[in-house]
Amino acid sequence: MADAILVIAEQRQGQLNRQSWETLVAAQQLAAGRSARLAVALAGKGIAGLADELAAKQMDECWLVEHDLLEPYTPDGFCAALRQLIEKLQPTLVLFPHSYQVRDFAPKLATGFKRSLISDCVGLQADGAKTIFVRQMFQGKTNADVVPVGDPPHFVSFQAGAFRADQVKEGAKKAEVKKAEFQLEAAQIRSRPEEPFREAKQAVDLTQAEIIVAVGRGIKKPENLDMVRKLAEKLGGELAASRPVCDEGWLPMERQVGSSGQTVAPKLYLALGISGAIQHVVGMKGARTIVAINKDKNAPIFEVADYGIVGDLFEVVPALIEELEKTKGG
Repeated sequence: MADAILVIAEQRQGQLNRQSWETLVAAQQLAAGRSARLAVALAGKGIAGLADELAAKQMDECWLVEHDLLEPYTPDGFCAALRQLIEKLQPTLVLFPHSYQVRDFAPKLATGFKRSLISDCVGLQADGAKTIFVRQMFQGKTNADVVPVGDPPHFVSFQAGAFRADQVKEGAKKAEVKKAEFQLEAAQIRSRPEEPFREAKQAVDLTQAEIIVAVGRGIKKPENLDMVRKLAEKLGGELAASRPVCDEGWLPMERQVGSSGQTVAPKLYLALGISGAIQHVVGMKGARTIVAINKDKNAPIFEVADYGIVGDLFEVVPALIEELEKTKGG
């Protein structure tokens, strides 16, 4: 096959991961700029309906990688199946969403081809016939341009929020869904999965939230969290925090956003009393709209905010709740 791009989409329990759409946006942009053939693959069991959903988007073909041994997910099963598909298609680039699952199996898959995974990219640039992938370094303080060398395939994953899922292009007609042929035996699967970490009791996957209300040191004490929690409920969003709040134990660690927490890209990110340290900003700057409330007019958070309110969150938040109650009838 000539220059080709393969996207490995992700699903969990019958739902497509939103980051899969973001990765497809990157692939569509690349394919258009390189006049490359674009294929998407989805692995699992009982996923024909999800493959049809993917095939409605702009692509040349969609591959159904389906087998009883691919549910539940294991790195051994996914690598064995996807390796055979990649060998068949011989793509130049294999693209992934940088999810927990991808972090688990993609390095193993790339190593099987004697390649490295260019992971957690935040963007790309075209330079003639070659593509430059942009990665953040030193907790987002600087960017590095990475160009894959050697023979293809090259493996690349994209950080959540690097591209906007709502910019995915619809296809002029539905792409053909093809069933991948591959061999997979039970003896090849040496790992036995336990319950997924993201589904542990009280855990939350902030990467899937469309609205996030995040709080920082400005909340002062844990008793004040009820006010912020109420605002999140009124907005239909998730509650999150910067690292200091989670380090104090005021909110569980799974609600931390930042370089040592989750990377999120919601439609709306409301930052309350968050100064805007780079370690936090790298985890949320992919949000479509950022609203910051802080008493300090020089707080770094205002540099990335789309809208800023210089004021006391203990005055602004109750006013917001009151207006929301009026609008939604309580």
